[in-house]
Amino acid sequence: MIRPTRPSTARLCAGLIVAALVSCSPVEDPTLYPAFDPAAAESAPSKPAVDYSPTRHLLWGDLHIHTSYSTDAYILGVRATPNDAYVFTRGGTIEHAAGYPIRIDRPLDFAAVTDHSEYMGVAREDSETVLPLEKRSLRERLLNDGPLSLTYALIMSMTDIKGLETFADTPAAQQLVLNAWQLMIDTANAHYEPGVFTTLVGYEWSSMPDGQNLHRNVIYRDDNVPERPFTSLDSENPEDLWDALDQQRLEGKKVLAIPHNGNVSNGLMYGRTQYEGAAMTPEYAAQRTRNEPVSEIMQIKGTSDTHPLLSPEDEFANFEIVSTQLSASGDFSEPKGSYARDALRTGIEFAHAEGFNPYRFGVIGSSDSHNASTPVEENNYSGKLPLMDGTAGLRLGEAMLLPDSMRRSSKWGAAGLAGVWAEENTRESIFDALLRKETFATSGPRISLRFFGGFDYRADMMDSTDFLEQAYARGVPMGGTLEPASIPPEGGSGGAAPTFAIWAVKDPEGANLDRLQVIKGWVDASGASHETIFDVALSDDRRAGPDGKVPAVGSTVDVASASYSNSIGASQLRAFWQDPEFDSGQEAFYYARALEIPTPRWSTYDAARLGVDAPEPTGIQERAISSAIWYRGE
Repeated sequence: MIRPTRPSTARLCAGLIVAALVSCSPVEDPTLYPAFDPAAAESAPSKPAVDYSPTRHLLWGDLHIHTSYSTDAYILGVRATPNDAYVFTRGGTIEHAAGYPIRIDRPLDFAAVTDHSEYMGVAREDSETVLPLEKRSLRERLLNDGPLSLTYALIMSMTDIKGLETFADTPAAQQLVLNAWQLMIDTANAHYEPGVFTTLVGYEWSSMPDGQNLHRNVIYRDDNVPERPFTSLDSENPEDLWDALDQQRLEGKKVLAIPHNGNVSNGLMYGRTQYEGAAMTPEYAAQRTRNEPVSEIMQIKGTSDTHPLLSPEDEFANFEIVSTQLSASGDFSEPKGSYARDALRTGIEFAHAEGFNPYRFGVIGSSDSHNASTPVEENNYSGKLPLMDGTAGLRLGEAMLLPDSMRRSSKWGAAGLAGVWAEENTRESIFDALLRKETFATSGPRISLRFFGGFDYRADMMDSTDFLEQAYARGVPMGGTLEPASIPPEGGSGGAAPTFAIWAVKDPEGANLDRLQVIKGWVDASGASHETIFDVALSDDRRAGPDGKVPAVGSTVDVASASYSNSIGASQLRAFWQDPEFDSGQEAFYYARALEIPTPRWSTYDAARLGVDAPEPTGIQERAISSAIWYRGE
């Protein structure tokens, strides 16, 4: 949620702006057209049902979507509902808050509307407080107002809500929350079509102490859910959330929580102590792992895989990095304790020194869109919070006058998606895949990624017609754990080191692949963790040089036209790889990363539409990142 700055500051800024309102003209923005026409809106296409498969289907989804029932979304222009969100993710056309049609290029397989539980639905239903975008719509302002007027509307929208805050604490408002929560359940049930499209009931617990993000999405396996959500108004301590979820399990409910945006947690999301500073314990680690089997590491507000300061040897670490907190001050967010790879390293350090691991989690991507949509396509990006970034003019700073320090949406990205390997497209199967961590994250493209590890794999398995059956029978998939006891005396793959089978296929409608990598983390005898990145498959017959470095794949990006070609790269890459540095006594983890060739970023597409210079970076290398496979040291 957006936490308001003090009204006095806002009114001061507004006073300085209002005198100059008449001096600015509207920005010509082609992304506003055509206007949404309900009669022309396309309905969701039909899809065949997915049959049961013991070797599992790849299902694509978004478990982090907000609608007008989230306070920040409503204040900043969103009027779309949970029903709209499911229409969109199923492939239908809906209306963007700025009044133009939006549609995903391909339907998803599953989705969850996760509106903020704090004051859920209150802003939308409150009739006492009149907000700026209730007086005049966002589209009307964009078509008729200049940058100064839009800046004024943004400031007042984010601050002049005292009447709403007062109303939110009344019994009437609490009833609105209960009504909204029931609407979430009913709408999810109405759109659930087992085998074809799966909806999961959920919400966002939005703890943000001192502007440090500790948000979690709470997801249920079915519609056996509590009467009301546990919110950060009940407690900002994630351990209290886990207590509440543990209690719900005792009552027969099946539930998990998904942390997100650790990148802006200022080191709190994956710290080395409990929330209030106490030392971690085996009980704490067990409770955290039980409640949070996966973390969201790719979404609009940046990636939370790793940071250049944490992984200086990783040439691809500087990808869609957002390093400022969500507080009004926008202070720098400490990377240590904020990123998933660092957390996995911390976890194996604890396993080595203490015998327990608080950070044995898998990964997914999801969007965190606040406009009932999943805007993950670079060439079709429609932003997160409409008044801040709902058009190309707003995103590139042409339609609003804000200093760079306040234009945080310019750093946001068109991401991400959750890839889940599940036996069938049902709530139960998808939820269980999340529990066992057989999941991966992408920055938006639908790159297929499989990752298996074992001590009894053989190279000819990769070409066998029963490859998947062998991979599951002889080892573990992403999210699994290899035990020392499973090491055969002579090693089925030629030694005692584990062998990994990795396979990546490009998005059928996207860019070719550059390379396939394995990231390894391990603990030395002193208890310190390290990481190494192995290039295990390369496109275009490239080879590492004498220094071990691999030549760049090159780039076909044309910035002026915002285009690229698939004249370089590969349509698929695979590897049968054995760890050359394995030590059976060391705690370790491994995960796979598949990188695309460079393609234009959303900001480059926007610049071409507006006829302005594209900001840096003009191109990006989209990617898929798997959940880890752990080795438990002897």
